[in-house]
Amino acid sequence: MNKYNPLNKSSSLLERAAQVYDYVPSKAGGPERNYGPEILTPETKKQQVVRTPSRNQPAYDGPRVIVDRDKLREAGFVVPDGPVTGISEEFRIIKRQLLMAAKGTSKQAALPHGERILICSAHPNEGKTFCALNLALSIAAEKDNEVLLVDADFAKPSILSSLGLEGSKGLMDALADPQLPVEQCIIHTDIAGLAILPAGEQTNADTEYLASSRTQEVLNRLTQHNPNRIVIFDSPPALSASPASVLATHVGQVVMIVKADETTETALRDALSLMAGCDNIQLLLNGTKFSPTGRSFGSYYGYGE
Repeated sequence: MNKYNPLNKSSSLLERAAQVYDYVPSKAGGPERNYGPEILTPETKKQQVVRTPSRNQPAYDGPRVIVDRDKLREAGFVVPDGPVTGISEEFRIIKRQLLMAAKGTSKQAALPHGERILICSAHPNEGKTFCALNLALSIAAEKDNEVLLVDADFAKPSILSSLGLEGSKGLMDALADPQLPVEQCIIHTDIAGLAILPAGEQTNADTEYLASSRTQEVLNRLTQHNPNRIVIFDSPPALSASPASVLATHVGQVVMIVKADETTETALRDALSLMAGCDNIQLLLNGTKFSPTGRSFGSYYGYGE
């Protein structure tokens, strides 16, 4: 492992982070607006997981809504059935790595609970919700998977507002009330393959509810009848709210958003230590202004960003 030199200003933020944390770049990458995000993957030990056979999928009992496509487009999100863009191509690459880890390949076993993916950041305003929603929209386009996007930022939920939807009961309500089936809180959308589980009513004991045995029971209900369902959690920032570290113990993969030239190395180190409950953590570089490889996804199809 190369020794980190804080005086080496020519290194990028993720190059410096890679030196400190011994992370190895993967093939996916790029900026947020111009070239999309960049993902780096650690070498982690893969464990065998046994998956139950697919059974008849129980229907969600929650409301059905229409997502505002114009709102998605204006905010820079991936638009379902929209033109190919740099952002959509970047998230196609990112999701492929996560899906392979969740399902396994001929060369590696699936991760335990790899279908549960936590999107986190060290501090607010580093792009975690932007990346969580884009990742969910990209996975929803898969032919063999569907995605449930969970707003787990209980203090400041933003998934519903980003989609132009109204609030309703959600995950925290299901955790706090044993009589409330979590299925009744899930919102169907008119985007094929995409459902939403809102954050629900905030309590003074969010972290304690997440650490209870009921949480595992509730989360199991989200996927136990459908092995093709991917669950993405939009978490609170790790250094701003304690639920993030508890959520990490319930998932098989964590994607830590690192905002280029803003997320400090110290903050990243502290945030990663709080995510120690999950053995498989990846970094996703967000908000870069250039592509060191010269990639310009989307232009090949006649579209640009």
